[in-house]
Amino acid sequence: MSQVRELDKAELLAVLDWYRAAGVDLAVGEDPVDRFAKPAAPQPAQQARQAATPNAPAPIPATAAITGDPSEARRLAATAQSLDELRTILEAYNGCSLKFRATQLVFADGNPEAKIVLIGEAPGAEEDRQGKPFVGRSGQLLDRMLGAIGLDRTKVFIVNTVPWRPPGNRTPTPEEMELCLPFLNRQVELVAPRLVMTLGGPAMQTVFKTTSGIIKMRGRWQDVSIGTHEVPALPTLHPAYLLRNPAAKQQAWADLLSLKMKMDSLGLS
Repeated sequence: MSQVRELDKAELLAVLDWYRAAGVDLAVGEDPVDRFAKPAAPQPAQQARQAATPNAPAPIPATAAITGDPSEARRLAATAQSLDELRTILEAYNGCSLKFRATQLVFADGNPEAKIVLIGEAPGAEEDRQGKPFVGRSGQLLDRMLGAIGLDRTKVFIVNTVPWRPPGNRTPTPEEMELCLPFLNRQVELVAPRLVMTLGGPAMQTVFKTTSGIIKMRGRWQDVSIGTHEVPALPTLHPAYLLRNPAAKQQAWADLLSLKMKMDSLGLS
């Protein structure tokens, strides 16, 4: 009969990293629970407590989907007269269920007076911990990409289409994107950039209002409307994609050079 080998420290850490990447970042108990088992009948004391508070609101289950009204999101976003006001509104907004699975709001980073806005997809695990977009490995690569054309975070403003981390770093659903879009639009309206660059497919599809893939669209400038703000925009590959596919860095470099040429033509260098 074979014996079960105990995991060493490095193996245990690798398991924890795997769980964290999958979105499991909270321990709720030491003993396993069968979520599919038939619930036990309430005890008399529990029934008495329930009867004593008939109008008490039921607790929200951990798996409940909390979805808001897109029109309410648009109304709230439109009331913000500054980025600080918009952040406060988003921190109080409970219409998107992503908020209840994330550690904190990831609002933006960089210079709010910048003339260039970068738009990514959604926060990852490291962004969720620090509360800033693009601070993990992909953020480090993004910083090097910007530096190659004379930019840094003091010269750009960085946002995401969704300001809360989706569990397991999954792609945001269309419903989640719709609820968060008014806040993204208002961010861009308040900054009023001269140029926009989108990073990755979901951000490109949101900003360019298309279902085309990023490989087909990247490197092609188009005038887009983000809320009421019209601006030339350039889609490029997401830094996380470049980490997985280093050969694609040549395409991203061509896009960066195109951004640099556009900056020069507008006197933004």
